[in-house]
Amino acid sequence: MRGPLHGIRVVDFGQYIAGPSAGQTLSDLGADVVKVENLRGDQARGVGIFGQAMVQAYNRDKRSLAVDLTRSEGKAVLYRLLAGADVLIQNFRAGSADRLGLGVQRLRARYPRLIYANITGFGAHGPSRERPGLDIAAQAEFGLMHTTGPADGGPQRVGFAVADVSAANALATGILAALYERRETGRGAHVETSLMEAVLSLQAATWGEYQLTGVPLRRNGNGQPNAAPAADLIEVIDGAIVVSAYTTEKWATLCRLVGRPDMIDDPRFCDNGSRVRHRGQLLDALNAAFAGMTRAQATGLLQSAGIVCGAVRDFDEIAADADVRAASILVDVTGAGGAEMTFPGSAFTIDGHRRTESAAAPAAGADSVGILRELGYSDDDITDLAARGVFAVPAQELSERQHT
Repeated sequence: MRGPLHGIRVVDFGQYIAGPSAGQTLSDLGADVVKVENLRGDQARGVGIFGQAMVQAYNRDKRSLAVDLTRSEGKAVLYRLLAGADVLIQNFRAGSADRLGLGVQRLRARYPRLIYANITGFGAHGPSRERPGLDIAAQAEFGLMHTTGPADGGPQRVGFAVADVSAANALATGILAALYERRETGRGAHVETSLMEAVLSLQAATWGEYQLTGVPLRRNGNGQPNAAPAADLIEVIDGAIVVSAYTTEKWATLCRLVGRPDMIDDPRFCDNGSRVRHRGQLLDALNAAFAGMTRAQATGLLQSAGIVCGAVRDFDEIAADADVRAASILVDVTGAGGAEMTFPGSAFTIDGHRRTESAAAPAAGADSVGILRELGYSDDDITDLAARGVFAVPAQELSERQHT
């Protein structure tokens, strides 16, 4: 698939998840994304299995240029690359970009059509602007952990890097808007977000509950604090399901469905407020009603009556799901040595299409030679720069070049 961003070049300095994930979205849309790394590569490359998972998940179909930006020759390579680029993405720690000659003011003055996009941890203007930002710190400090976990237990992190990924999505949205505006103005833009802003934006409805009630939100396990049953967990023979039936009509339907019409007018359960106050007794009754069913039986029964529900499933079950397969959201990736993997792709289609096959994330510097040639460097220049340690290629390629 050619993609709507065909012809757009992105220079991606992203490390770990937040920056690379934004670049991955643009790559999935057809942009040529050049991942610029130092000679050791993205820091995630040295963090074991978790780091390799990050690299492979968020750097598909990119090309890698490994170059020493502390050297004048390395900066010269970079400036040639930026001269033909449309977008720059970085999630450096505060001050690092300026020290490397990559500060926003300098580059936008030199390349007025460039869209400069960056992610920080805590915003660029407050007292914490120089703090390093990691996903878990944003989850802790901006509300997610405070409201996640069992009512009688401690705070818990969301089970994936939600701050990083949501910040990446926000940055990609801003980049697309800036590219659209540039068609009219001819000028680039500075697009900026932070883990802090992304996490707060995710919680708009929860924030609204607090504004409307004045009651500080507390951890409530799986249920919604102000509705019941809503996202409540029910144990069944082979696992668990969740169910939501908090409107008057759906509650009555649920009671009849499980053979408990008496609960419709029970003072403990007769309206939403009463069900919230007596949630424990409500869940005891529902668990008893579903105790003899499997997940498939329980969800089939609920769906037949139009009640919102879902089975709690693992990744293998999800990959085999007929709806997941029909959506073609899992991207087939061939890695080093022919190893085959799948990763979730873009979360939308355009005219019913999305990329369903992808090249694996490149090794650090895998495309350095080809990119330097594109930038006008001769093979003699490239050999000289490599000999002086200005750029790097994978060891196998370097060995092959030395024997040819």
